[in-house]
Amino acid sequence: MEGVVRFWSLVEQAYRLLIMRSTEAIPADGGLTDDRTAKARIRDAAVVWFAEHGVAATTVRKVASAAGVSPGLVMHHFRSMEGLRSACDEYVVARIRDLKSDAMAAGTGFDPLAALRSSTAGPPIARYLARTLVDGSPYVDDLVDEIVADAVEYTQAGVETGLLIPGKYPQQRAAILTIWSLGALVLHEHLERLIGVDITGPLDDQRSASAYLAPLLEIFSGFFTETTVKLMNEAFVDVPAEEEGAL
Repeated sequence: MEGVVRFWSLVEQAYRLLIMRSTEAIPADGGLTDDRTAKARIRDAAVVWFAEHGVAATTVRKVASAAGVSPGLVMHHFRSMEGLRSACDEYVVARIRDLKSDAMAAGTGFDPLAALRSSTAGPPIARYLARTLVDGSPYVDDLVDEIVADAVEYTQAGVETGLLIPGKYPQQRAAILTIWSLGALVLHEHLERLIGVDITGPLDDQRSASAYLAPLLEIFSGFFTETTVKLMNEAFVDVPAEEEGAL
């Protein structure tokens, strides 16, 4: 019972951080660029367009219109649509890295994507990542690897504080958890339709937190009975080495 209380205490701290950050004047990319410049406005407008409509539906004219500049200025700064997309990818990678320390300090627990939702300022990072996972990008592998690495740290911290059960496969379970979470991110519109929560945004109110985290906690804390776990271990996990080679 003490572990559950401590877990929800960390969740509450995370929500307080989210609410506080939403009222702060935070640069959209953590100070990496000056967002008063035309180049930064173009980049942010492109991130929004890519996130909402995908790569195929995004054009120089649409981005220019959204940024309040001419198409020629877009080409001047980024040379091509490929150059603009690359700049957006680089921005998202840098933004995720910039958010990691805050997310970890807030006690993200078993949510590998909490860092993507920890800032309400700036372009929609989580939605952009969801689109990128579908449309593809040279940065996708690096992004996923970094999120998995963070998840390994999160889960280890949870083990050390008594919130999570130690495991024999920390890297593998962090990878699986991350892929599940990224899959939910890609299908976020269906998840919102089914449970009424947009997981691409901050869970900064009690209703959203309860609708998403309560069933998630139930799944991870008691989905399988001890009998089921024992049977699965005997059938699939505790396989002798010679049998593994025969598969």
